[in-house]
Amino acid sequence: MNKSFAAFLCFLSLLFLWTGCKEKKVTLDKDASFNKEENIRYGNDSDQVMDLYIPENTNSIQGIFVVIHGGGWRGGDKSQLTFFTLSMMQKFPDYVFANINYRLADQHSFILPNQTENIDHALDILVKKSVEMKFSPEIILLGNSAGAHLSMLYGYNRIFDLKHRTKVKAIVNIVGPADLNSADFKNYSDYSFVEKHMIDASKPTPTDITNQDIPNPVFWINETSPPTLSYYGNRDQVIPLSQMRKLDSALSQNKVVHETYEFNGGHLDWDKSPNDEFLIGKITGFLKRVDKK
Repeated sequence: MNKSFAAFLCFLSLLFLWTGCKEKKVTLDKDASFNKEENIRYGNDSDQVMDLYIPENTNSIQGIFVVIHGGGWRGGDKSQLTFFTLSMMQKFPDYVFANINYRLADQHSFILPNQTENIDHALDILVKKSVEMKFSPEIILLGNSAGAHLSMLYGYNRIFDLKHRTKVKAIVNIVGPADLNSADFKNYSDYSFVEKHMIDASKPTPTDITNQDIPNPVFWINETSPPTLSYYGNRDQVIPLSQMRKLDSALSQNKVVHETYEFNGGHLDWDKSPNDEFLIGKITGFLKRVDKK
């Protein structure tokens, strides 16, 4: 093989790799085919990236699932929810899916408002996409654990300057802490970090709202809060069922459309069979109920 021909083959290989990594097609069955773009940047930080799955049939898009991973606010990665996202895509072939990373907290930073602002910045990209592709940017926030807390807080909290909060159609809360001021949450293994780094307590708060109120999803629930589906484990040693009951009570008192289900298992068992199939089925029914509202 001469050098020029070898160089040409090398060029073709590199070209193939470049185009293949830029965008991939994901076909789950004959009715569920998506174009995937990986690690789309929505900010300057290396954590501000997302994987985006757009249905090939763009004329039938009904909305956007935004998937938000857990990890105690200072760990975790979107890759942990890739498999579940693909399972959801098979059931919801007419939705865009965005599986996002966000800036993680550390000893020198705070969880809020950084992480809710990251969600807002990611939604900037998604709303612009919806305008370009001419579909309604109805957003469903789906998160687990810390990601579920952020999903609820983004959808419920009315004090943060979040541009797209009113576009949230529904929230899927999976094992999320809902009442951070409750005594049961103080048993959380990393509570000391969360207590110090949830929000900058040195900054003044408006009126009589405290730094304990601001990060607390149940504090913000009112009759305008987005419909919420919740899923909690009956043997969860991290987020106990008492958190589920406190959330249910607040949603019921404010007449917010909601459904709550328990699964057999602990904090990390929600996406194991048959719990994952059960959850996806309940999400399907819940969104039909929300659509009729």
